Amino acid sequence: MKNILRPALVVFVALSALTGLLYPLAVTGAAQAIFPHEAAGSLVQRTGQAVGSSLIGQNFTGPAYFWGRPSATAPMPYNAAASGGSNLGPLNPVLNDAVKARVEALRAADPGNLAPVPVDLVTASASGLDPHISVAAAQYQAARVARARNVSAASVNALVDKLAEKPLLGLLGEPRVNVLALNLALDDAR
Repeated sequence: MKNILRPALVVFVALSALTGLLYPLAVTGAAQAIFPHEAAGSLVQRTGQAVGSSLIGQNFTGPAYFWGRPSATAPMPYNAAASGGSNLGPLNPVLNDAVKARVEALRAADPGNLAPVPVDLVTASASGLDPHISVAAAQYQAARVARARNVSAASVNALVDKLAEKPLLGLLGEPRVNVLALNLALDDAR
């Protein structure tokens, strides 16, 4: 029995130390050395205070701010501890009712806007934490934001164009805008 138990315990302790301590420490150290901003949570700082992360969406609700994608996280919007989609299929009546309610809320917030509502303003992302919206979603909201801030829609649209991120390597994904960066740039422009 000793011939079996001792080697098993040695292997258990060695693998626990390797996979539970050494590997995580090595990966964390490499991440902090190579990507220090990202390893620290990609925090966005203003006057020495963290105001958010460029990787996690935030809940903006005022008319003077761009609104992000709906979040499927609970119990509060953009709850990073509850990342995940709603798992509701496209024919699910609960999803359809939620999308209709979101469209109605967008129409009520900007009754004069008769443009089609971009899909990313009424559907949650797979993680429920997406910090970006499409350029079309930002342009859809530009007139409302401009009116609430007493600035021209052209200047708001110019800011959207300036902050639009291109697809990765020019191929992967669609042009998008980080909602936190856009709203902070609006506040800075005041």
